[in-house]
Amino acid sequence: MPIRFAQILILPLLLALYPGLPGDETPPKSAPLPSSTPDVRLPLKDGSVRWAVIGDNGTGEAPELDVAKQMQQYWIKVKFDFVTMDGDNIYGGHSPHDFEVKFEQPYKALLDEGVKFYASLGNHDDAEIEINYKPYNMGGNHYYTFGKKNVDFFVLDSNYMTPQQLSWLEGKLKGSSAKWKIAYFHHPLYTCAKYHGPDVDLRNELMPLFTKYGVNVVWSGHEHVYERIKPQQGIYFFLEGDSGELRYHNIRGSCDIDQVGFDTDRTFMLVEVDGDQLYFQTIARSGATVDSGQLTLQNSKQK
Repeated sequence: MPIRFAQILILPLLLALYPGLPGDETPPKSAPLPSSTPDVRLPLKDGSVRWAVIGDNGTGEAPELDVAKQMQQYWIKVKFDFVTMDGDNIYGGHSPHDFEVKFEQPYKALLDEGVKFYASLGNHDDAEIEINYKPYNMGGNHYYTFGKKNVDFFVLDSNYMTPQQLSWLEGKLKGSSAKWKIAYFHHPLYTCAKYHGPDVDLRNELMPLFTKYGVNVVWSGHEHVYERIKPQQGIYFFLEGDSGELRYHNIRGSCDIDQVGFDTDRTFMLVEVDGDQLYFQTIARSGATVDSGQLTLQNSKQK
């Protein structure tokens, strides 16, 4: 029997016996159904900035819909104003039908409430289409910035970190007077996930600017897991890359930079900034809280 044919016959058997094989995207049959009883861990203070975070979400499949339903249930209590997207917003085709089934339908309830989505570009995204897609609020730009009260967001295109983008970023960071500076983009600078691993070249380009100009928190996706990473050079890092796609058991047990890692279900995050405090909560599509906590604004010469 030819080896290639034997592999075709054996692979389905291996996947059935070992559903956690690397790269396996199929959820177990026992995946829990979404809960309709939100357990909000945020303080919900008057005048605070509240948002949700998703990444690697754009599949149009049932798990993405489950996460979207949980987001709507939590919005009823939290009333977050916007959603930041860590890239891979649309998988596969980018026709109007794709945007309908992979974005507009899953998040219709939130869009109808006026919740804005701010996208960054991942490696599966079609940049020239998505930067001009109005619901992503990218304004025709591969990278951009926006502000919400005392928080400035710097949204980068980590697919192509050109000298022009680095120069733009330095200028925007230098000119920001916001108390909180938050950057997000697709490829992680630090991760314990083993499918792709950290982008060290990107880290070497961005970290000098982040530390020089007092970036406080960084979000990324790309690895289809959730991670809260130990502060690196005084900066808080999160990886939210499993709001649609998931790689089961993809976090390396021998890695010591994770404070929390979760790789057995899809998730999204809720974030609230009030004064010098940032509160976060990470919620699985079952409705279970898998991580939550409070971060204090770092001391910075730039603030």
